[in-house]
Amino acid sequence: MSTGPATASGVRNRRSAGREQGSGAALLRRLPAHIPALAIILALSAGMNTWALSRNGYANAFYSAGVKSMLLSLHNFLYLSADPGGLISIDKPPLSLWLQVASAKLFGFTPLSLLLPEAIAGVLCVWVLYLTLARSFGRTAGLIGAACLAVFPAFVAVSRDNNPDALLILLMTLSCLVALAAIRSGRLSTLLLCALILGLAFNVKTLACLLVVPGIALAHLLCAPGSAARRLGRLAAAGLLFAAISLSWITFVELTPASQRPYVGSSMHNSELGLTFDYNGFGRLDGQLGGPESIPNEPGAYVPLSRLAKGEAPVRHRPAPHAPSAKGSSRASETLPDGRASRVTAFAQPPGPLRLLEQGLGSQGGWLLPLAVVGLIAAAIELRIPARPSSTARGHAQDALRRDPRLAGLIVLGGWFVVEAVFLSVAKGIVHPYYTSALGPGAAAAAAVGLIAFARLIPRRSIAALLLLALGLGLTAAAQIVILHRDHYMAWLAPLLVALLLLSLAGALAAALRLRRVAAPALALALGALLIAPTAYSAATSGAPVQGTFPAAGPRAAAGYGGLDLPPEKLLLTRRLFRFLSTHQTGSRFSVLTVSSVTAAPLILLGSPAASLAGYSGDDPALSAAQLAKLVARREARYVLLGGPYSTRGGNEATRATLAACRQLPSSAWGGIRSSPSSYVLFDCASRARQIAAAHPTT
Repeated sequence: MSTGPATASGVRNRRSAGREQGSGAALLRRLPAHIPALAIILALSAGMNTWALSRNGYANAFYSAGVKSMLLSLHNFLYLSADPGGLISIDKPPLSLWLQVASAKLFGFTPLSLLLPEAIAGVLCVWVLYLTLARSFGRTAGLIGAACLAVFPAFVAVSRDNNPDALLILLMTLSCLVALAAIRSGRLSTLLLCALILGLAFNVKTLACLLVVPGIALAHLLCAPGSAARRLGRLAAAGLLFAAISLSWITFVELTPASQRPYVGSSMHNSELGLTFDYNGFGRLDGQLGGPESIPNEPGAYVPLSRLAKGEAPVRHRPAPHAPSAKGSSRASETLPDGRASRVTAFAQPPGPLRLLEQGLGSQGGWLLPLAVVGLIAAAIELRIPARPSSTARGHAQDALRRDPRLAGLIVLGGWFVVEAVFLSVAKGIVHPYYTSALGPGAAAAAAVGLIAFARLIPRRSIAALLLLALGLGLTAAAQIVILHRDHYMAWLAPLLVALLLLSLAGALAAALRLRRVAAPALALALGALLIAPTAYSAATSGAPVQGTFPAAGPRAAAGYGGLDLPPEKLLLTRRLFRFLSTHQTGSRFSVLTVSSVTAAPLILLGSPAASLAGYSGDDPALSAAQLAKLVARREARYVLLGGPYSTRGGNEATRATLAACRQLPSSAWGGIRSSPSSYVLFDCASRARQIAAAHPTT
């Protein structure tokens, strides 16, 4: 009998454990279904953005070298110096680079500490898009939009790079979320928060953030509570705050005397305002020097082969793989053994209505565009059709529509998508394929709300809705098949894709025949079928290092090299030059001055205080002959390296003075190879200050 109490205690313990297990299971059962689904989508986005991320090395070495330079001094940090000596600045606003500086300061200067901020920004953007859609269109629309964005190829590519685009897109998407909250509440403080976020976005990539503003402004004017005067007043106040935040850093730079700061890189007049509104602004729309069909080819920064140092002989030129090209090609002669392109596609095809689907932009952002366009139409139609007959007066019905959160969401997100698509289609200036990443949130949102609209329309307006759905699915399937065929990738998917979409249309037809429960599974099948190709395409991006300057997704995109992002031959020459500079007396401020920042950046990353005297593109008037002469006279600079990338764009006064007055060193002196006019040639300018100043006197 003595075992009785123990037995009773054991029974009580087992019952208690059973109740705890039961409560845990009940808790899991009570967990909303959207939370696990969202967690899976965010995990997918994180995997896309970070899998094998370390193989990318420093990715865009220009930005990485700038971060390393900014870590050296507060002056370099504030003025965004591209080099340790503070000669010239990076041609972008500071926010994304300051974030990378903070990451490097916290975790150490490593490639991953520079790449992770953008990768994390990409994941956060997927989450913010979910919140934006869920609050206006429901959780299902949010999940669909988040899934579409997580596998949007160009968006994945920029999230794996240290370019500023992922952070820009995050802030633009966040501005949509806050703008819609301001429209629902009518609070000025919330709209001012939206303006603050857009001001920060401006300080990531200047005027690119403005493409989201028309939709936000129009939605607030049409849908926000209050009189028209109040709505206009709120927008005016938000505009003033946006302008103040946007121009704060630019004003700080402009008010600093030019002699006390770096030259503004990529500007012709040493002005941040000029850089913002010309090179980085309206020049992208109207056309600009350095864009397609506008690349100069002039002497002044390279040494002709006829001017060989004594004892040298030209070596047969072997073009480096992955060199930038204005035109893409899928010919076998331009394909490497691993199937990737041997040349980077640097620019889009000429402007036109189908530009977003053509080679260059199509493989990066064209996968869901037809569905997005048709989805916007379907969502607009569905908004105008009440779910059930209403006896409300017409005036009240119009007011109810204006206050419908779906209308504001459609204007904000759909407006962003339309404005972005139109800009990319008509811009005549520099349009790189990865610019389509900014289409991601809008296209994903349009596809999501469109599918939700079809699920409601088909049982109520069967024939018209069914035809519109067939048009959207058919055009999207055709676009995906064309892209896959162009890249010679996943050829087996075409018949499967057609079969799955036909099956989904059959389900939609059944729904139109009043079998309403079939509509949602049919559309889910269509969505799943259309996400197969972009998901596989995006996942293949991690199979090779991203091309840092022109990041592109997919198994056929030209890859980078990892590390310093240099081909083997140029990496060898760079290391030889680094050793030469390390063992010879150089300038106290600059170890070597190069034509382009592309050449200086790897040397900076290796630890040499190099700098570009002609900016990123090799034609900035950043240094005159007189200024170079002063640097040489003060022994702040000694060596100048001509040739290399962008050396055929004419250079500037300092490069021409170097050719005329400085002593050309034989390639054997430092390990160089003369193989073409644009090959690296090292000059020693020591004791030549007077000749440099006289060669090209400053006017």
